[in-house]
Amino acid sequence: MSAEELARIGLFDGLSAEQRERLWTAGTEWSFDTGDVAFREGTPADFWWVLLEGSLSLGRRVGHQETELGVMSNPGQWAGGFQAWDAHGVYMATARGVLPGRMLKVPAKALGEAARAWFPFGVHLIAGLVNTVRSIEAKARQRESLVALGTLAAGLAHEINNPASAATRAVDALDRASDTLGTSLRRLAESGATPEQFVALDTLRRSLAEAGAELDPVAAADREEELSDWLVRHDVDRDWVIAPPFAAAGADVAMLDRAASGLEPGQLAPALEWMASSLAVDGLLGEIREATHRVSELIGAVRSYSQLDRALVQQTEVTEGLESTLVMLGHKLRGGISVVRDYAPDLPRVEAIPGELNQVWTNLIDNAVDAMEGSGTLWLTVRIAEPGPAGEASGVVVEVADDGPGVPEDVAAHAFEPFFTTKEVGKGTGLGLDISRRIIVERHGGEISLEPRAGGGALVRVRVPLRAAEG
Repeated sequence: MSAEELARIGLFDGLSAEQRERLWTAGTEWSFDTGDVAFREGTPADFWWVLLEGSLSLGRRVGHQETELGVMSNPGQWAGGFQAWDAHGVYMATARGVLPGRMLKVPAKALGEAARAWFPFGVHLIAGLVNTVRSIEAKARQRESLVALGTLAAGLAHEINNPASAATRAVDALDRASDTLGTSLRRLAESGATPEQFVALDTLRRSLAEAGAELDPVAAADREEELSDWLVRHDVDRDWVIAPPFAAAGADVAMLDRAASGLEPGQLAPALEWMASSLAVDGLLGEIREATHRVSELIGAVRSYSQLDRALVQQTEVTEGLESTLVMLGHKLRGGISVVRDYAPDLPRVEAIPGELNQVWTNLIDNAVDAMEGSGTLWLTVRIAEPGPAGEASGVVVEVADDGPGVPEDVAAHAFEPFFTTKEVGKGTGLGLDISRRIIVERHGGEISLEPRAGGGALVRVRVPLRAAEG
């Protein structure tokens, strides 16, 4: 065949014979059969393909299925070549032969050189349009990232504020208890207490501290009132200060009787105040220990979530990322949201980029919680994927489900498209699921799909392969 064939195709109307010859010479004729693939979605669009005869199907992967976007069946229909004016251009679909035929395959570089020589103004407009669209998309994605970062920062601040505030209150109370401890100890010494009496009191105090107590609030209040009445009857001042630590430690009236049996009347008040102050110090130190441990756990969860100290691609436990994400979103899960975990045993590690997977889990869990509007059940299921053709393990499947209002078919069909959202203005950018799809499908070679959940609600299923996609 020759360049004269192009003269019979409407796409090339207006080109001179010399110009058609230049395109024909720059390209090659590619013959295809049914099932042959001309180009694949997501790969660099480094060739311009023009249909000469035959037909091809254009498909795009949505979730775990390939959806047909259209058919090239008329001579002159073209695809690709975007790198002629955009260095980052990629094919938007996969072209697969339906009826045998031929295509003209022109390198994008040669197409760009010819276009700039023949239509400089047109190429300038195309390049400007591409850059504008790319800039708008980049800014929108940046806003999505900032919104997500703001949500996580607010949640983390809320999570840390509780133990931090508890530790601060305990430290203030510890200062007062320590002061009372020293004062009461001095008064006890001035009362003429003997070493034997002090040892007996300390032994009794230690037995209380070691035994501990777990009373419900009502029982604790009743116990505190009984102890306070005993103290008043025995002329012990500051009963409102002494009784609470004893009640919290599980002391009863019989214990106070044992303490009083070995003391002179003037020694009882400082002795019981010293014991109460010691018990209060022990309790406050426990509160501070628990609060600081909680802060340490949160910091560990943040490190795990952000993967700041780890390699980019690594062997990853999917459940670890899910758990750290739940911690980061803990403020949104309190109240009416219950989390049900179903993690299969002996799950294999996957080769992945953990920080990106955590971004996916964040988007999916956040969407599920928003759909339930603060009340419902969140199911997290992790299992081994179906084995490959040779019976080998192929990956891990993660399912995030909720019992919200569900997803209509028309919404599910567009859920992974950029800027598509069902949320109110200002509450969603429509990029969460698009970003998740790119991470799972393009970055890891996996699959992601959205479907109605049996029994109501929505279910997002993600398959992460054992090995990340190359590139």
